[in-house]
Amino acid sequence: MAVSVTSTEAHEGHGQATSGFWALTLGSIGVVFGDIGTSPLYAFREAVTHAAEGQPVSRIIVLGVLSLILWSLFIVVTAKYVLLLLRADNNGEGGTLSLMALGQRALGRRSWPLLALGVVGASMFIGDSMITPAISVLSAVEGLKLVTPALEHYVVPLTIFILVVLFSVQSSGTARVASLFGPVMVVWFATLTILGLIHISDDPTVLYAINPWYAIQFMLSHGTIGLVTMGLVFLAVTGGEALYADLGHFGRKPIQTGWFYFVMPALLINYFGQGALVLADPAAIQNPFYRLVPEILLLPMVVLATAATVIASQAVITGAFSLIRQAVQLGLLPRFEVRYTSETHAGQIYLPRVNRLLLIGVVLLVLLFRTSSGLASAYGIAVSTTMVVDGIMGFVVIWKLWNWRAATAAAVILPLVVVDMSFFAANLLKLLEGAWVPLLFGVAVAVMIWTWRRGAAILTAKTRRIEVPLADLIKSLEKRPPHIVKGTAVFLTSDPSFVPTAMMHNLKHNKVLHEHNVILTIETAQTPRVDPSERVKMETISEKFSTVRLRFGFMESPNVPKALVIARKLGWQFDIMATSFFVSRRSLKPSAQSGMPLWQDHLFIAMSRSANDATDYFEIPTGRVVEVGTQVTI
Repeated sequence: MAVSVTSTEAHEGHGQATSGFWALTLGSIGVVFGDIGTSPLYAFREAVTHAAEGQPVSRIIVLGVLSLILWSLFIVVTAKYVLLLLRADNNGEGGTLSLMALGQRALGRRSWPLLALGVVGASMFIGDSMITPAISVLSAVEGLKLVTPALEHYVVPLTIFILVVLFSVQSSGTARVASLFGPVMVVWFATLTILGLIHISDDPTVLYAINPWYAIQFMLSHGTIGLVTMGLVFLAVTGGEALYADLGHFGRKPIQTGWFYFVMPALLINYFGQGALVLADPAAIQNPFYRLVPEILLLPMVVLATAATVIASQAVITGAFSLIRQAVQLGLLPRFEVRYTSETHAGQIYLPRVNRLLLIGVVLLVLLFRTSSGLASAYGIAVSTTMVVDGIMGFVVIWKLWNWRAATAAAVILPLVVVDMSFFAANLLKLLEGAWVPLLFGVAVAVMIWTWRRGAAILTAKTRRIEVPLADLIKSLEKRPPHIVKGTAVFLTSDPSFVPTAMMHNLKHNKVLHEHNVILTIETAQTPRVDPSERVKMETISEKFSTVRLRFGFMESPNVPKALVIARKLGWQFDIMATSFFVSRRSLKPSAQSGMPLWQDHLFIAMSRSANDATDYFEIPTGRVVEVGTQVTI
């Protein structure tokens, strides 16, 4: 039977879809563009100041830097991320680890080079998560020095206070604050546009910078200084990678709409306004952003800028939480405690330990560098590394998953990667000036991931040598059955083909077997989420034994009780209050012949001890858990 839709119904449906689209677009403006949207506070100033080398600012420098900013935004952000990589979604999700999983799926196997690239990209994102809040809030609060020089000594303490408050409220969730993100950032970008439009008339010839020849001429005539300046121009595009990372939250079309029709025009107009102001008054380069603002509105502008930078910082912090959870789900890091701050949005999470580490890192950065100009040298290397990684993995996806010819894929992506590599090389020149900081953070995270993966592989191989195949045990128990007790026992294990350690110890020491024994395996898929119909797979092995496999996406929380409700619908009759969950807890000891250096042994053991309890991580009722301890040397 055909179903007809009246024009009124169609109009209402279209209206609801349209309102939903614009709500997502507003949300993307509030969350996605916070980092790149606050770059006008410092990017143009730092690039021009370094290019001038203490000499008066020349016209060729201003036009050259503006042209570099303009074409960097066009090539790196617009072409690479907005038009190309936003199409490379992993079941609707984006980000470095999603791209890595997508590339491995395209290759049809686990690729160590791709895994290494994903680890490097993720590690550098964590380094960026510490620098973005520090430089963003610090650059906004520095506007107080223009209100009155007497407030200069309060800039660093006030910045630290704002950051401590920001990290302190993470535990209460971001839902209420997030509802204000969109409107505040709309006001911010509208203000950027108005200020820029007012001051472009100071010297309209600034619009000549649209011609890419000014960028080329600047680079050719300034040698090494030009390359250093290019590294600081990169500050204008930091945050571009967030467009891809937040794909799953807002969708491709809302992000593209927000960028093309609102954010990019606002940024370019403001940069050109700053350039015109400096051409008319070279002394304004001391702080061209705040010099755009009428003196009477300076204090309100400092407040608005601080709010915008707090929003930019919030987006990076929540992005770090999401990335760490993905890394844990993919087996790259030990389990961290995850708290859910919303009953309706699973993506709103809080990781207490990660939050504390980020706060410590951010405060140390503010105390170490004390000015946004000092931090500018440290900024950029982490983001440029992530962008290079995204470009290389993007080539694999375009070639293998989209089935493009290798030459065509290379022709599209190679020029973009070359630009990213140029920015990376330019940022390396700032290594001794502060770029070592994010590299140090990134290397530390990469070493932890490498140690965890390597240690876990050695531990698995060592325990596998002493494990008994499950089929052999079942045959043995059928011949000589132990004492049978009522109830159901669920044994968690990573490999259902072998007897779980907890079961072996239960049989060895308690000499009993439950009437129903379930070997439970929890797997993480290479997709962000798993359809509920594919969540549970059950198989009966014998009268007393069965296996259950639960699959979760790497962006989902592995809630075992909820998943077992699906198993009950599939025919597994059990009462959770009459079910015991057996979990093995390993006590690790360093070994002289572990396969890893002694320092790595100790690091792996420390990470293992710091891991969140499996009972809490899988949300198993604590009153139904039996932990069996074993000692293992590694």
